[in-house]
Amino acid sequence: EGVLMRHHYGNTLCISTQVGCRMGCAFCASTLEGCIRNLTPGEMLSFVALANADVPAEEGRDRSVTNIVLMGSGEPLDNYDNTVKFLKLVSSPDGMGISPRNISLSSCGLVPRIDTLPQDAPHVTLSVSLHAPNDEIRNKLMPINKAYPIAEVLAAARRYAQTTGRRVVFEYALVKGLNDSQANANELAARLRGMTCHVNLIPLNPVKERNLLGTSRKEAEVFRKWLEDRGISATVRREMGTDIDGACGQLRRRVLMQREEQQ
Repeated sequence: EGVLMRHHYGNTLCISTQVGCRMGCAFCASTLEGCIRNLTPGEMLSFVALANADVPAEEGRDRSVTNIVLMGSGEPLDNYDNTVKFLKLVSSPDGMGISPRNISLSSCGLVPRIDTLPQDAPHVTLSVSLHAPNDEIRNKLMPINKAYPIAEVLAAARRYAQTTGRRVVFEYALVKGLNDSQANANELAARLRGMTCHVNLIPLNPVKERNLLGTSRKEAEVFRKWLEDRGISATVRREMGTDIDGACGQLRRRVLMQREEQQ
């Protein structure tokens, strides 16, 4: 699945790297049936080609897709070789010609692959799905944390920032009553202090099969201010695609529901 998001500064295409996902995050619909298979570099490129064909380029641009985020279904670093091949092809002047600096790759925190990424895709923006300020909370949301605890993930992110000179983005889905308190914000700020980074706060999107509630946008803005008061750059992500089950964490849900109804 892919989602095209139109902005005043250009069009961002969110693409998948796997059919499903095996990371098992508690708030995400993409992992409901596990990982079926990896996508090939060609299949990932087809998202871009189809979007460019469907949406006319705006005046002054030679293509409709100007930015890519690998934040659809799947863990990009769990399909490492194909993802790296795709990144090289899509950024090549002989390929799609999209600058690596306009590409973001989101990972749950596969530390060994984060450490090899700078040599294979040095100019890509790394986005880390953090979602918690400590192991106790992250263990409840993300099973991968038991393999790569938060301290190891943050250390790898620091190494990535130092090696590439690129700012690391931390994704943080706000779950009501679990990770959205002022104490949580204080702890998160303390962990990130001194790192070249930005926090992207996400009001949790509804997933029927997941018994979790998101905070309101107003509460998310309060959390953002708590972080910024402690010197951490943060924004609240604009919600897009909820009405078509295409928002963050919702991909594959509609297809799976239709399949269940047919059975």
